[in-house]
Parts: sequence; structure tokens; C-alpha cells
Amino acid sequence: MCLGIPAEVKEVKGHIAVVDFGDGVLREIDVGALEDLKPGDLVIVHAGVAIEKIDEERAKEMIQVIEEFISDLERKAEEIEKLLGLEKTE
Repeated sequence: MCLGIPAEVKEVKGHIAVVDFGDGVLREIDVGALEDLKPGDLVIVHAGVAIEKIDEERAKEMIQVIEEFISDLERKAEEIEKLLGLEKTE
């Protein structure tokens, strides 16, 4: 399974852009496949490479799906821990 994550472009330096995935930590990615990117643009990032420019509505939809996916994984992990008699170590 491949997973693309939406990110906001903060700075563009040639084929490299600095982006924020929404956690406030800035990361550099390759944007060589896309043209005319500027700060404020939203992109889908896969494996450190921007693969598509998207609009705000699509980014919100993707974030909602990702959050639901993570929530479902956490719920399933708790079920497995209970089934196996494991306690959380938080």
C-alpha cells in the first residue's frame, strides 16, 4: 500500500521545497516533478517526493481519511493487546 500525505509548501529552492505536514516540523522534499510551486501551495507527498498539487478541499478530505485510518488502527491495536493480555506501557 502506498500512502501520500498532504503538505503545505513553505519555501521553494529549485527542485527542493520545505513543507509542513501539519505537525509544525518543517521537512525538505523533492518537487522536481511539479512546476510553478510557491509558498502556500498544497501538495501530496509520497516517499519524500511531491507527486501532485491539490486544493484545500482535497487536502482536508485526505487528512480526515488519514485520521480515521489511524484511529481505526489504534482501536485494533487495543483489541489485540486485550486479546493477548498485554498491558499498555505509556
